[in-house]
Amino acid sequence: MFIFNLTYVKPISEVEKVLPAHIDYLEEYYNNEKFICSGRKNPRTGGIILCNCATRQEAEKIMERDPFFHEKIAQYEIVEFIPSKSSAAFRKIIEATN
Repeated sequence: MFIFNLTYVKPISEVEKVLPAHIDYLEEYYNNEKFICSGRKNPRTGGIILCNCATRQEAEKIMERDPFFHEKIAQYEIVEFIPSKSSAAFRKIIEATN
């Protein structure tokens, strides 16, 4: 499992211009059951995406399809982790996508 930690490097006005395409990107990977949750940071300096995929290479390929990546709107940090404890509801999500 991977965390995509996005930090905006352009003004919010530039973020807003690309946001509809970014939302379409999110929907694609929610529909493919790769994204589990996502949202804005508070304060609004970027966002977080929880991505359930098998390898870092797959995670990087997914990240590179983000319009925020193409337009250089955000800087990305990918953090891999292995869930060792979770709620029952979250385990069902993880098991359904593996």
